[in-house]
Amino acid sequence: MGDFWVFGYGSLMWRPGFAHVETQRARLHGYRRALCVRSFVHRGTPARPGLVLGLDRGGSCVGLAFRVPGDLREEVLDYLRARELVTHVYLERVLPVTFASGTRGDALCYVVDRAHDQYAGRLDAAHAAEAVCGAVGQSGPNEDYVLNTVEHLEALGIRDHWLEEVARRIR
Repeated sequence: MGDFWVFGYGSLMWRPGFAHVETQRARLHGYRRALCVRSFVHRGTPARPGLVLGLDRGGSCVGLAFRVPGDLREEVLDYLRARELVTHVYLERVLPVTFASGTRGDALCYVVDRAHDQYAGRLDAAHAAEAVCGAVGQSGPNEDYVLNTVEHLEALGIRDHWLEEVARRIR
């Protein structure tokens, strides 16, 4: 088995946590970055859920793709599955991405399962900000998660107008 790519759109971009030999900016078509996953533990509680990121259908998403050596396949897959599939709100998919160079390739992606009870649906910026404000979980306030994400995206030169609007509303 040869090398493979992993697509990151949120914390995987600045904290991948796995060995890789190359990083490239990439765009995933057909999915967008969205606060569409209810968080009952890390950024909220069952009584007051917060929201965390997921890849939801529609639009496109700019993120980072990480090339993983084939000999680390099982180790990296085990790590990613432990990290991303804890509650099974994400589905593991191999999807085509377009690299900044214009070339295309397949990348492992974790997309939201719209049938899962944690799926919050497609929210506008006002409703997403309302859900985020005041939610606190084991990893801290939900507002911190959103603002930190926007800061990291800005540092990487990645614009996400919808998420930036959510951040503006919670400030």
